[in-house]
Amino acid sequence: MPTLNRIKPCLWFDDEAEDAANYYTSIFKNSRITGLQRYGKAGFEIHRRPEGSVMLVSFEIDGQPFDALNGGPLFEFNEAVSFEILCDTQEEIDYYWDKLTAGGDPTAQQCGWLKDKFGVSWQVVPRHMPDLSSPSGQRAMAAFLTMKKIDMRALERIAGAAA
Repeated sequence: MPTLNRIKPCLWFDDEAEDAANYYTSIFKNSRITGLQRYGKAGFEIHRRPEGSVMLVSFEIDGQPFDALNGGPLFEFNEAVSFEILCDTQEEIDYYWDKLTAGGDPTAQQCGWLKDKFGVSWQVVPRHMPDLSSPSGQRAMAAFLTMKKIDMRALERIAGAAA
């Protein structure tokens, strides 16, 4: 029998793990911090982090577990990995878009994709996007490709007119 949540993303931050976890759990309903680990004396010669500083923050977003690690500046986020937020209404799209773009990179916004203030990529899209972009909805797909924040009502109108 498969274990629920067998896969848990671990997000590597320079020094912002706790801030990021608090930020994400403030945006998404049914979210919480589930644990916090601090660096100790052991391993200082490797991690070079002050004893007592935050090492790892465990949190959940709508039941999906995540870890946020303060691992230093060795790695940065890029668009090769993103988290999709499947929205049922335009109001949900507007809410998540507005929250996650605040302080983010305005040049990294296209087709519902955005990069938040920590450099993490998200896709804020209609749950029924596959229906809107089906072969019969090519006009909706063409419109989608010109959008930054998705206008779900416009896509539905275009897809409906093409049907």
